[in-house]
Amino acid sequence: MSLKRFFLIVVLVMITFLLVETFFWILFLHDQKAPIISATPSIALAQVNISEIRLNSVVDPKLENASVPIRLKIPKIKVDAVIESVSLTPNGAMDVPKGFGNVAWYNLGVLPGEIGSAVITGHFGPVNGKASIFDNLYKLSAGDKLNIEDNKGAIISFVVRESRSFKSDGDTSSVFDSNDGVSHLNLITCDGIWNKFSKSYSRRLVVFADKE
Repeated sequence: MSLKRFFLIVVLVMITFLLVETFFWILFLHDQKAPIISATPSIALAQVNISEIRLNSVVDPKLENASVPIRLKIPKIKVDAVIESVSLTPNGAMDVPKGFGNVAWYNLGVLPGEIGSAVITGHFGPVNGKASIFDNLYKLSAGDKLNIEDNKGAIISFVVRESRSFKSDGDTSSVFDSNDGVSHLNLITCDGIWNKFSKSYSRRLVVFADKE
């Protein structure tokens, strides 16, 4: 066998090995399920069975030394609620409070009072004959005030600017993002028509407020 033919055979064997290895890697990666997390979380709130509720701790352990929000007060609609700390669900949506009498702050966003849009959500609609915390959120109008108390006793006041209704799968960039250099607080709850099959409402109500 000539030296040239020997090297040709070696090259062909190496190419064959690389092609086989590549093929198996493609099969392996095809079977892996990569997590899909949207940059801007959806606001698809859903009702859950009251018997399945387990209360979260008020303050996320990672934020113990930070000035995190612990209570929301809205005098006009008689809201005085504990604030839970939540992030994203596995499908990329903003999580919801576990207690129907509580609200939830999106802890992957800004803190209330910081520059940007802080977001708080709460449930809407009767559960086992009891009201949910944001049943009367629709009654808020421009000029109404709401207060956030943090875990260090500070009170931050906000003034309602407007309310808007969104489709449940609509663009929510204006709820979670802002670049105007101002501190905002946006409150989210369900709105529209209840679908008994999907156990969700057709729309979301968002109240936009600005730091006083």
